[in-house]
Amino acid sequence: MNLLPQDVLVMLKLAVSPPPEWSYDRLAYQLGMSPSMAYSAVKRSTRAALFDPMHKRPRNEALIEFLIHGVKYAFPPDIGAIVTGVPTAFVSPEMQDSAPTDLVGEYYVWPYPNGEHRGVSLSPLYRSVPEIARYDAAMHTALGLLDSIRIGREPEQKLAEQLLGEMLG
Repeated sequence: MNLLPQDVLVMLKLAVSPPPEWSYDRLAYQLGMSPSMAYSAVKRSTRAALFDPMHKRPRNEALIEFLIHGVKYAFPPDIGAIVTGVPTAFVSPEMQDSAPTDLVGEYYVWPYPNGEHRGVSLSPLYRSVPEIARYDAAMHTALGLLDSIRIGREPEQKLAEQLLGEMLG
């Protein structure tokens, strides 16, 4: 059993902005995946001790630990050319508001043809991430903080870890 990037996406969604009385169908619709993919993500996350099936929610302590210490190694991002897309990492909403300007490095975006910003291409954790970020501010923030951990230098990582911990804690 290996965790997949969409498992992280599902756990983040359930941790930061769960649909009221969530179902696999509703979760899948909001994340741009099939219900069977959402179901499988929850099953894998349960086996990895990231999800509590009794309470039907993520185990936040374990999830935070995995997001901070594991995701950057399990799912390293691809960095590419300058493209149009949706802001992430150091220029995502939370990091822009919280980071001192000397911490903010390159302007990174998830590639998205209808995006309004240009920057260095950063592969999203899952293909639907740019679309999710456009309508779910909490997910945009959480995924941007996660990207700051995935690609940042130590000061950016520490700030993103703190902010993500506060968001999920």
